[in-house]
Amino acid sequence: QVQLVESGGGLVQPGGSLRLSCAASETIFNDMGWYRQAPGKQREFVASIGRGGTTNYADSVKGRFTISRDNAKNTVHLQMNSLKPEDTAVYYCTTRVVGRTYWGQGTQVTVSS
Repeated sequence: QVQLVESGGGLVQPGGSLRLSCAASETIFNDMGWYRQAPGKQREFVASIGRGGTTNYADSVKGRFTISRDNAKNTVHLQMNSLKPEDTAVYYCTTRVVGRTYWGQGTQVTVSS
């Protein structure tokens, strides 16, 4: 049973930055990623990173968000810059282990003036 614990959410003004972190309870060999879910909307892909560092981003965050991981610490991070009100959502960390998808509890990000 893999546990994922996110941290780093909060309230930020438009144009500001936040850094999310996710700690896994064990070594993860597969991709790790971030999804988000805004009120009344479906959960959507944000970014993912392979163990070797290959990254993928949703078009809506390219150039503003950067995903990284520290394999030694079993952590993944999401640096979010130039935040917009439409980035407001609960952000979830995710990974797959032995064919099962795991999710963290989510962390709220609110972008508002």
